[in-house]
Amino acid sequence: MKLKKYFVLTRAGIIESLQFRISAVTVLVGNILYIIITYFLWKAIYSSVDTDTVNGMTLYDTMIYLALATALFSFMETYIVWSIGPAIQNGKIVLDLLKPMKYRSYVFWSYSGSYVMNFFMTFLPTFVIVYFMTDHYIHLGYNILLFIPSVVMATVINFSIDYIICIVCFYTESIWGVNIMKEVVVLLLSGATIPLAFFPEGFRKILYFLPFQSVYNAPLTILINHNMEMIEIVKMLGIQLLWCFVMIGIGELFWKVSVRKITVNGG
Repeated sequence: MKLKKYFVLTRAGIIESLQFRISAVTVLVGNILYIIITYFLWKAIYSSVDTDTVNGMTLYDTMIYLALATALFSFMETYIVWSIGPAIQNGKIVLDLLKPMKYRSYVFWSYSGSYVMNFFMTFLPTFVIVYFMTDHYIHLGYNILLFIPSVVMATVINFSIDYIICIVCFYTESIWGVNIMKEVVVLLLSGATIPLAFFPEGFRKILYFLPFQSVYNAPLTILINHNMEMIEIVKMLGIQLLWCFVMIGIGELFWKVSVRKITVNGG
């Protein structure tokens, strides 16, 4: 019965997402255009060197990585900051706090329907297009099964980062600048903009100790690099799981401290 109330929110989110099908199609078309641009950009880069492999990645590896990173961004990014921020500013959050459910759980499950629809309407079609465009270059095996829990944990970590940024609004009452900075930092340090393999080795080692690489780099590496040994995959999944608990814990602690700062303006 406890899960039933969460699934009600998921169902409501799916129904709401179905009202914006054109938006999903627009995102999908944008992803396709990005794939085409990415292909020709990195093809020119690889043509300028005398080897087919750069930092352990072929042209197809790089193109698939970046194309699916964009698809993952479209899937995981629900822009909760832009809805929670105004709710804090105008005081609507007080009504949400009165609901018989923890606020974090309420927000996450309210957007869970968007996650489901984004997966089927943006990520999955993009994956299929990339798969056939690269002549079945992506190996379909146990990596697909391990990719699923990796993406689930990446979603939890990404949500936790957004949730923490939302709480910052208790102090700033303006979230635009902080959120833009967050997006730049996450997309760059997670490998979504440039694969982590292209970063200097010393800097790359530092990034592996941060939560950002668990958002994009970890699931994409598991999906694309089918030659990875199982021990390496388990280690990568273990790091993701650790960051799930850490980020959830930080968010909960920050929330308990910050919720006392609520002020309602104009009423």
